[in-house]
Amino acid sequence: MVHKEVVYVVSDSVGETAEFVVKAVATQFNGGQVEIRRNSYVDDFEDIEDMILLAKKGPAIIAYTIVVPALKNYLDYRAEEEGILAVDLLSPLMNAFETSFHKQPHHRPGLMRKLDEEYFRKIEAIEFAVKYDDGRDPRGITKADIVLIGVSRTSKTPLSMYLAHKRFKVANVPLVPEVAPPEELFNIPRKNCIGLIISPDKLNEIRKERLKAMGLASQANYASFKRILEELDHAEKVMKRVGCPVIDVSNKAVEETAGLILDVLKKERGL
Repeated sequence: MVHKEVVYVVSDSVGETAEFVVKAVATQFNGGQVEIRRNSYVDDFEDIEDMILLAKKGPAIIAYTIVVPALKNYLDYRAEEEGILAVDLLSPLMNAFETSFHKQPHHRPGLMRKLDEEYFRKIEAIEFAVKYDDGRDPRGITKADIVLIGVSRTSKTPLSMYLAHKRFKVANVPLVPEVAPPEELFNIPRKNCIGLIISPDKLNEIRKERLKAMGLASQANYASFKRILEELDHAEKVMKRVGCPVIDVSNKAVEETAGLILDVLKKERGL
């Protein structure tokens, strides 16, 4: 009986990297007729023994990505003892990193997947912030990790993007006297919402600069003290009704305000 050629892909994580490399090599041999059997999350000597017993039936190769030294050494020892070819796909490059960059590896499995998951969570949060910016869709209020409310020019959008890079899904809602706040705002837990306030003088200064940048007259109603006080009074009433924590953003950088928001979240939610 002729046994089929098999490559056992062994990993102390998912094993995607090893399988990808094996497939890339196999295609160089007439399209790769070899059978690939992946064995993920190998975390003890017994798992390795199982692989050795299967590979002994041959013809077979073991290709592995194991970063835990004890498991790697045991696999190397047993494979040599049984006359099985075991190929370490990571150590040559890890050794090169150590030699050239004078750094030591963590020897912890699953770090790549953790990085991938964090990256995609960040992208998802950024897309969320864009979609639910400036009250475009009130449905985002109930889906958000954080909802920012405040008058125009209280840094709601920059804060939303900054916090999105911290992997928080943020929606922001402008508070304008002529527009009733969305009902969703009053149906979420108060700890999910942060009110942003600012001093009238600072807001006047910011809005004048904004008008100047847009080529408009600085005396426009948008920057008038009467209008600003009216908006701030309306915003304060909404925030009191919501019952949310409030942060004064006057003379604060986005990073500083974001830090205060995260401090409030830790206190409110025990994060």
